[in-house]
Amino acid sequence: MPFHFPLESVLRLRKSIERREELSLKTIQLELARVRRRVDELTDEMASACQERERALRSSIPASRLQSMQVEINAAIEAKQILFETLQTLKLQRDTQMKVYKAAHNGRQVLSDLLAQQRSLYDQEQLHRQQKQVDDIFAVRWQRT
Repeated sequence: MPFHFPLESVLRLRKSIERREELSLKTIQLELARVRRRVDELTDEMASACQERERALRSSIPASRLQSMQVEINAAIEAKQILFETLQTLKLQRDTQMKVYKAAHNGRQVLSDLLAQQRSLYDQEQLHRQQKQVDDIFAVRWQRT
């Protein structure tokens, strides 16, 4: 009689849910990394723009060009602020998703542990049955002699 785990379909479902939640968590983490990278890029761009503006202030340039530089810097500052807000939102989403993933993982782990326990009991019973068969065969042979 082969091993049968009565909750196999539930275990498959729980594994599927765990994979889905893990994928969702990874997606959020990738988006977090992308936004952080963009913040770093904006920081570098702002530093370059400020240096360019400082050089321009030392030389004679049209006021319209100087104003244009300041508008670019201000736009970068605003974009960076929006990215910081996005980062905060993504961090909250990540924390929430981490809790959902951990719950899914724990639910799957409980069933996996139960499967392992039942499989171990089944294997022990099989060994016991095999040993009994060997003992019975030996007893029959011993009685014949």
